[in-house]
Amino acid sequence: MNESIAYLGLLADEEIELDSAALMLSALDHDGIDVEPYLELLRGIGKAIDAERSGARDDELQTGEAQGALLARVIGTQFGFAGDSESYDAPLNADMVRVLDRRLGLPVSLSILYVAAARRAGWRSHALNTPGHVLVSIGPEDAPAIIDPFRRGALVQAEQLSELLTRAAISGPQAQSAVEPMSNRMTLVRLLLNQATRAEDAGDTWRACTIYERMTVVAPEHDVGWWALARLQLVHGEVEAARASLCAMLEISRDPERRRYVAAALSQLSGQSQA
Repeated sequence: MNESIAYLGLLADEEIELDSAALMLSALDHDGIDVEPYLELLRGIGKAIDAERSGARDDELQTGEAQGALLARVIGTQFGFAGDSESYDAPLNADMVRVLDRRLGLPVSLSILYVAAARRAGWRSHALNTPGHVLVSIGPEDAPAIIDPFRRGALVQAEQLSELLTRAAISGPQAQSAVEPMSNRMTLVRLLLNQATRAEDAGDTWRACTIYERMTVVAPEHDVGWWALARLQLVHGEVEAARASLCAMLEISRDPERRRYVAAALSQLSGQSQA
């Protein structure tokens, strides 16, 4: 089934449409599903944004705050998308099909909707690498606003962002990297990590292994995905598969220390096989 998402690993990062890509990943867990109604919903969000824009003067939508407020009115209020605070850790909150069905989700899944919609409107927008709670930047590069899709697109004030970083024990130089834009590919990786982590926490290592396999298809140069996949393959006794995953990681990793670590793991596996 991973063949249906193989194209994502071949696309240049800027060619990835976040919401439709997340939907195709989700479709893998819904055998035989017709994704067209969901794509039509995404198009409907775009049409509603265009309708809102048509009633505003051009100069009224030049700031990130104004653009974010329009997205909040359409996605958060008109379409009713919000964060699922009551069953936050439920796996369906990272499953785009179920997010679109229920209009509820995690910060990362909802951020994907906002970023994709903003870009279709011609606005600059990114999911941010904020710890534990993905936020969205929107607006001109020199003065973007930050909004929280989990709270129906509410504007995030500087003190609120500072509080979030403080709770995550992040300060100094680390604070800057914590609010850096994520690439499209890494945004999808973060979505998949949410799914894999929840599966492992529930003791379903086979499900987690499946998710990590998808991660290596979507982001083949993300070596952490290969490492996690090899780890679970060993848990399942799939030594040859684990060796293949580690070899793939060795091919893409350029970090000398990490390469030594992987080489040592491969050597240990070879020793076990010979024994």
